[in-house]
Amino acid sequence: MLKEERQQLILNEVELHNKVLLTDLAEHLEVSVDTVRRDVKELDAENKLRKVHGGAISLGYTHTAARSANIYAVHEKMAIAAKAVSLLKEGAVIFIDGGTTCLELARILPPKVKLTCFTFSLPVALQLAVMQNVDLIFIGGRISKDAMISNGAYTIQRLSEVKFDYGFIGTGYVDSLHGLTEFDWDVVQLKKAVIQASKKTILLCISEKLNSQHRFKTCDINAINTMITELDPENTLLNLFRNQDIRLM
Repeated sequence: MLKEERQQLILNEVELHNKVLLTDLAEHLEVSVDTVRRDVKELDAENKLRKVHGGAISLGYTHTAARSANIYAVHEKMAIAAKAVSLLKEGAVIFIDGGTTCLELARILPPKVKLTCFTFSLPVALQLAVMQNVDLIFIGGRISKDAMISNGAYTIQRLSEVKFDYGFIGTGYVDSLHGLTEFDWDVVQLKKAVIQASKKTILLCISEKLNSQHRFKTCDINAINTMITELDPENTLLNLFRNQDIRLM
């Protein structure tokens, strides 16, 4: 495989999952970790991604409230957000996760619907802070400088003290049999706490992430009430999820 092809595949993986490990990239590409590390270093120097300890993150994932031209599949994520908005009701108490798809939801919350919104994402909080109809509550804790979210035991404890009408979350990987998974154990603990605190959990997920999995499990697929993708709910790509106890939008 040519270096240019390998680096494009690295960019695709980083943009799809927002953050990836060098070891996972090496396994996927069947090359050494040192080779991947050099590729990532070059791509970082070319301002195509951001190199972090043990991995890489997409540039769109590192930006704050201003929409970045680097956000992957932004039109698909906007379509998902538009579907999610249709679930909101006056006076609802909601949670919005970190990540670029959830940030799209925060951007288009209806201005005439009063909401109480919790988040541990700094970009989402900055977006919501200027909305007059939103009573914003930021859940603090140790800040992850990569993902720009608060995490750790303090954050999880605060989540256990609330009950959301809707918890809007993203995921790195989703599969009809293996459920929602991540490579980051700390992120899994956060998402578990959000799901526990939500009367209904809504997964916002672009279709490219379907039928993928990683090492740490967040939950079974039927722990999610609704899964929203950019696809029509009758699309055949969703067939494996159709027999599960989950609503498709």
